[in-house]
Amino acid sequence: MNLEEIFKKECLDEINQLGENQEINHLTHNWMKQVNQLKYSYHFEWQGRPIIQYPQDIVATQELIWNVKPDLIIETGIAHGGSLILSASMLALLDMYDAIHLGVMFDPKISSRKVLGIDIDIRPHNRAAIEKHPLSSRIEMLEGSSIDDSIIKEVYKIASGFERVMVFLDSNHTHDHVLAELEAYAPLTTKGSYCVVFDTIIEQMPKEIFTNRPWGPGNNPKTALLEYLKSRPDFEIDKDISNKLLISMSPDGFLLKKEG
Repeated sequence: MNLEEIFKKECLDEINQLGENQEINHLTHNWMKQVNQLKYSYHFEWQGRPIIQYPQDIVATQELIWNVKPDLIIETGIAHGGSLILSASMLALLDMYDAIHLGVMFDPKISSRKVLGIDIDIRPHNRAAIEKHPLSSRIEMLEGSSIDDSIIKEVYKIASGFERVMVFLDSNHTHDHVLAELEAYAPLTTKGSYCVVFDTIIEQMPKEIFTNRPWGPGNNPKTALLEYLKSRPDFEIDKDISNKLLISMSPDGFLLKKEG
């Protein structure tokens, strides 16, 4: 093995140890339980837009996009638009990479790569902020329920023109809604790419945190994910990501579509 391979093997061994260390995992869980009471994930931005994610998940997202190199990212749930901007910025970097290393013509305003965002209610001030962002040309938004038949058909129509697709699910967090999203959009994930189910952490949090929400322990993205996987052997949970992050809104939410 060369030095790079040795380094990566050491990292993987350490990541496995982190995942197996119950004391560390207990400390991590207690920390997240405390900070979530003060909406810790709401306090970060990406290029000027609130992203409502943990920094660790942001790093994981950029790693996935860089490694998979998708040309379409489908996101359910837009909120303030920070996640759309993160995805768009990574696609812009991929275009620049192609221009430098593959000799492909690079025009920052024209790209075959796209982010498609879906939300049942795109608030006017958020839409305006996203549309005036320098990366807005890479973003398309659909307003409507992500599980409405007309929206699903439109997404499939748009996705038909792309070769490598990644999916992020982060809208209504109830079991039934997320399961319906998985059934609708996970099949669009191309082999070797990911369908990421956000906010699986809800299953591990105290139910009193969600007294004003229709979701909570026993009824959330994690329960939907586990139900979906029962009939989809083509997907598997990438445990290495959760073990590496430890602090994450989406433990076990990184679903890899197998190559075989």
